[in-house]
Amino acid sequence: MAKVLYVHAKGGPPVGHVLTRVAARSAVHLLALSELPAGVAAEARQWCASVRTGGEAGKGDLVELIVTRAREIGADAVITFSEYAVVAVAEAARQLGLRGAGPAAALARDKRLMRAAWEGQGVPQPRFRSVTTAEQVAAATAELTCPLLLKAAWSAGSTAHQIIEGPADAPGAWARSHSVMTESARLGYAELHVEGAGEDFIVEEIVSGCAEEWFDGTGWGDYVSVEGVVVEGVFRPVCLSGRMPTVAPFTERAGITPAAVGIEAQSRIVALARRAVDALGLENCGTHTEIKLGESGRMWVIETAARFGGAMTVPQIEEVFGLDLVAMFTDQLLGGSPDWPSQALTSEDAEGAAGSLVVLAVDGAGAPWPHRHVWDSASLIRSAPIGAGSTLSVVGESSLPDGTPVPVYDPAAGANTMAGLCLLSADRPQTVVRDFTAVVDALPHILPAHVTEEARA
Repeated sequence: MAKVLYVHAKGGPPVGHVLTRVAARSAVHLLALSELPAGVAAEARQWCASVRTGGEAGKGDLVELIVTRAREIGADAVITFSEYAVVAVAEAARQLGLRGAGPAAALARDKRLMRAAWEGQGVPQPRFRSVTTAEQVAAATAELTCPLLLKAAWSAGSTAHQIIEGPADAPGAWARSHSVMTESARLGYAELHVEGAGEDFIVEEIVSGCAEEWFDGTGWGDYVSVEGVVVEGVFRPVCLSGRMPTVAPFTERAGITPAAVGIEAQSRIVALARRAVDALGLENCGTHTEIKLGESGRMWVIETAARFGGAMTVPQIEEVFGLDLVAMFTDQLLGGSPDWPSQALTSEDAEGAAGSLVVLAVDGAGAPWPHRHVWDSASLIRSAPIGAGSTLSVVGESSLPDGTPVPVYDPAAGANTMAGLCLLSADRPQTVVRDFTAVVDALPHILPAHVTEEARA
């Protein structure tokens, strides 16, 4: 039986979902670089041929650690679904002579390299500047058109995003982004391979989106993600996922599969995603490409990742389209030829729709809840105002323990201040948007009160 070394770190699809599917295709050996969720840790040893933590394996260079462990078990493939381990796993696979994202993996991780590659290929994107000092941020405010977005080059989940309305905001934005990246690293949400990655940032112009011109229905955000895979250097699109509007500055609230865009619009979106992925020179990896949608058909590529989408994107695709991306990608790394879709799937190919909702302490307009509440999954499932044909569940491993106070939303910390993650199944994409809109409005009335004083943002 083939052997796979699975490298676990923060982020990505739920590790319980991933491990069971990799284990169905191979003997899986787990190298856990971050702590496993409580509900998964006990079962991991049943699913895996071996479990080793980074601490048990010893300290030192991460690539060396992965290579050494892969050789110890005789791995036929090395795999990760975490943004923070993508570069290290790609380099380890290269050294081992195994299939992987390849030497260009960093271009799909470091936003500075990514944007430079796109600039060289004429891929439409917001104007930007790479910055590593407060002085460079100040200079960017003079060179670009405000408002601007300051973001960490190696971050994920909208962490450390700061809006700069004008030059006077630059020093405070720089200081705040730095402090958030430091705290994120403490929590394990940081690049694991590149030393000093928390010091690298970009500043970009904020382009204006227009969801109304693209979607068949209301309540959608003004960007989509194209989910796909690269097979021996060839991009294979799988489907599109849509979003609800983000919470300021740009924290994702909900993702919906499939995206309710027309066939012609989807073809144009996928063509742009192909240009963006092809410009990076990837070899074998999942892809997740975010594209901003504007007026009169304009589009801008925001970013691409050399891995599948995080949160519940992978389980949503499996539910709606019947594609087990984890198993298929495992087969691909093991030298097989999975039956990837010949073209991006659409709503016509879907059986219903699915979406994931990040629970944040803000209302539908993005305003903070006036009072603190306690996370309680049973109350949410019992009282959520969803349609008769819809089903709502809570993703336990991605949610706080019941009884935990819901964190006050911090715009700079983004998804780091989430309380829970929910999964909804419905008959069509617009139903998911409708149900999630109702749930967001109802949350402060459903979750138990924590304290009587007002919450402070």
